[in-house]
Amino acid sequence: MNNITVYSTPTCPFCHMVKDYLKKNNFSYRDINVAEDQVAAQEMIRKSGQMGVPVIDIDGNIVVGFDRNKINSLLGI
Repeated sequence: MNNITVYSTPTCPFCHMVKDYLKKNNFSYRDINVAEDQVAAQEMIRKSGQMGVPVIDIDGNIVVGFDRNKINSLLGI
């Protein structure tokens, strides 16, 4: 089972696309709203070097943006 965290904001369309894609493929994930959680936002920046969302952490592997090919590769789909 994969450990997936999505760092997102409520108004980000690509964040919604990532979460919908994970749901459609039956992957559970932890969603962190970095607009409300500044500690998590700093964690996201430390992990990815990026301030933009979405940032997806899949088993410690960082994906910046909705990179479907990289997500598929990391999830084995």
